Amino acid sequence: MAMDDVPGSMGTSAGFALRLGQTIFSSASLLFMAFLVTIMGLVIPWSFTLALLDGYSVLVTCPVRQKGILVIIVIGDWVLSTLTLAAASSGASVVDILMRADESFCPSNICSRYLLSTIFAFLAWFLSMGSSLFNLWLLPSL
Repeated sequence: MAMDDVPGSMGTSAGFALRLGQTIFSSASLLFMAFLVTIMGLVIPWSFTLALLDGYSVLVTCPVRQKGILVIIVIGDWVLSTLTLAAASSGASVVDILMRADESFCPSNICSRYLLSTIFAFLAWFLSMGSSLFNLWLLPSL
């Protein structure tokens, strides 16, 4: 496989799917729990902008292969995926504490919203890390 054909890298349909998934899961996490607002508020526009760039690249069949742009994308993905993992992990600890607490302290509908938010945050992190690794793999070939 040539380095230009790395699935999930910038300008590929798999990259577009990863970015769109990040946007969807980050949005879902934001909808279910306001605790992750700050981090997901950064991830949503970043992922959506890159999803638009990926979609355009797929439509015109011209993937992004400029080293400077790809370096910025890789650094941005690494920073945001690290922040997303931190936010998802802290959300998971809050959910764990709330689930172990008395039922009157955390009604089941509130705890389930926190749990869903944390799950979506971890899914967004997984996709963000995947796209970052694919682009990092592509970077040496440029």
